[in-house]
Amino acid sequence: MLSAVFAAIAPVFVIILAGFWVRRSGILSEEADASLMRIYVNLLYPCLIANKILGNEALHQSVNLWLPPLAGAATMGVGFVFCWLGARLLRIPRGPSTRTFTYVTGAYNYVYTAVPVIGSLFGDKTLGVLFLFNLGTEVAFWVGTGLILANSSGMGLWRRIFNVPVVTVLASVALNFLHVREIVSRGQPWILDALQMLGNSAIPLALLLTGAVITDFLADARPSWADAKAFGGACFLRLGFLPLTFLALACLLPCSLELKQVLIVQAAMPAGMLPVALCKHHGGDVGLSVQIVIGTTAIALLTIPHWISLGWRLAL
Repeated sequence: MLSAVFAAIAPVFVIILAGFWVRRSGILSEEADASLMRIYVNLLYPCLIANKILGNEALHQSVNLWLPPLAGAATMGVGFVFCWLGARLLRIPRGPSTRTFTYVTGAYNYVYTAVPVIGSLFGDKTLGVLFLFNLGTEVAFWVGTGLILANSSGMGLWRRIFNVPVVTVLASVALNFLHVREIVSRGQPWILDALQMLGNSAIPLALLLTGAVITDFLADARPSWADAKAFGGACFLRLGFLPLTFLALACLLPCSLELKQVLIVQAAMPAGMLPVALCKHHGGDVGLSVQIVIGTTAIALLTIPHWISLGWRLAL
């Protein structure tokens, strides 16, 4: 089992390392990041979502329509609460450091690493449920951005919540009930082929950009011994304690097999990448955020197989 999980996650880290190389070698410039990210968010990732939801039989089950988003929002929200409590127990200085610790440690990598791992281990039916799960995490993530990091709310927050991927999930679920995939496949199957080709490009591009951005973060980071306590606490929470809450849900919730599989993989995820850029934008502690993201991502290479194997034995 461990070898199968490692084989699923190894390509993820290889592509991230390739992103590190293309940045260091000058092949991918920092100026190109914004354009490539817009292509990913507004075209490639929506195509991936639509391709995995349309025709997905698991999403004809009513429980897979409302419970995954609820579970996604709950896991992100509970993570923020525990990380805030952890910041208090660790006596992290209040202000930017506490806000950064709570936000960055609580926001796990629910897309870039989770999608290829779930696709490799469990297939398209579970990927479709993952995107419904991520509907909830997306809402909780941006609410957390406004309330914890930016201390704001309002129309700007709602525009971020209802972004292109979220709207794509909602539209794709509706079209799935209308059996649009079957209709299109009988008339114009080349449309579905193009959708699949574009969707398959999404995660490799995102992982390359992740590796490139990590390279920039490493160059900008200024670690200090004063951050060591916060870094250790973040690794314990994100990779040690919080996974237990996911596995508890997978064992106790009266949910589908696909949602259990999603919870098991998401339990093992490290801190997300995007919060670092948002910390920089909103005046957080960028150095601490870089340490948490880089550290949990590196250590996750060792912990992901063990958490997924444990979840497999307990919940499946």
